Amino acid sequence: MTKQELLNNIKRKRSFLCVGLDTDIKKIPQHLLSEEDPIFAFNKAIIDATAPFCIAYKPNLAFYESLGVKGWIAFEKTVKYLNENYPDQFIIADAKRGDIGNTSAMYARTFFEECQLDAVTVAPYMGADSVTPFLGYDRKWVILLALTSNKGSQDFQLTEDVQGERLFEKVLRKSQEWGNDEQMMYVVGATQGKAFADIRKIVPTHFLLVPGIGAQGGSLSEVCQYGMTHECGLIVNSSRAIIYADASEHFAKIAAEKAKEVQQEMSVELQKAGLI
Repeated sequence: MTKQELLNNIKRKRSFLCVGLDTDIKKIPQHLLSEEDPIFAFNKAIIDATAPFCIAYKPNLAFYESLGVKGWIAFEKTVKYLNENYPDQFIIADAKRGDIGNTSAMYARTFFEECQLDAVTVAPYMGADSVTPFLGYDRKWVILLALTSNKGSQDFQLTEDVQGERLFEKVLRKSQEWGNDEQMMYVVGATQGKAFADIRKIVPTHFLLVPGIGAQGGSLSEVCQYGMTHECGLIVNSSRAIIYADASEHFAKIAAEKAKEVQQEMSVELQKAGLI
C-alpha cells in the first residue's frame, strides 16, 4: 500500500484507527473454544465488526507464536481473510524483528512475500544492515521502534549522549539515511505526550504508529495536538480496549461500538485539523 492510498483511506473513513489483534486464547469468549480454530473465529468476528471504523489491523506475533503451529496457522488465515475481504486495510505484523542482514532478509521474505503483509515492526538496535533488507520491497513498510510506551523505555531510549541528544532522537535522525516517508514509519507510544513535538521536529512528514491509547491510558487528543501533521501522519492503535471489551456472545457487537467511539473522536480531530 502506498502512502497516498493510506491517506485516502484515512480521509474516506474519517479514521486513523488501527485495531490490534492481540488475541489470547485465555481471554477470548469461552463459547469460541468449541470452534475448530478459536483464534481465527475470534479474529474474523472482530474484523467483520470493526472494519468500517478502522484503516489498519495489527496482529501481534507473540500471541500466535505462543500456540506453536496452530497459532501460526490462525495468523496466516487472519491475514488471508483480510487480504481477500478487506483489501483496503493496512496490515501490520507486530513482530519487532531485527537481526544481522541475511537473517533480516529472511524475516522480510516471510512477512512480505509469504504472508503478504503491508508492514512489519523492526527494532533498530543492530543498525542499518539489520533494517535495510526490509526496505527493498515495493509498497511495503518498515515501522521502526523509536520511543515506546512501556516503563522500560527510560532505560535506553531516553538516555542522552554528551551533546544532549537522546537515543530515540539519534534513531530518528540516523534512520532517515536508510529510507524515506514513503516506506518507513516510527513507533511512538501514546503515553509519551509532549515528546511528540520533539519527534516532529526531526520527522515532520513520516507516519507514526502510536500504541497506548485505551487500556494503557494514552490521550488521543494529546497525541493529535503534538503529533498530527498536515496530512494526518498518525496510525493510532487500540487493542485490549476494543477486542476484549466484552466476553459474552455479543463480544463483536460491543467491539464495534468501542471502535466506532474511537473513530468518532478521530473524525473530530481530523475536522479540527482541516483534513476532512
